[in-house]
Amino acid sequence: MIPGMIFLGLVAVVVLFWAARSGQFDDLEGEAHRILMDDDADPKKKRRSPERRMPDAEDQDEG
Repeated sequence: MIPGMIFLGLVAVVVLFWAARSGQFDDLEGEAHRILMDDDADPKKKRRSPERRMPDAEDQDEG
């Protein structure tokens, strides 16, 4: 059991070093900032028509 765990540990270390050398961790901030960007700023994307929604109770006149 112990030799198997040592083997799996070595495989994990090799995969970690391979990922670091191939550039997997180069841009850590790009994806984090992309979610904050407004989609309307990109003119290439098509604009969708507004979705229909049910009026809220506040929107209805009480009379």
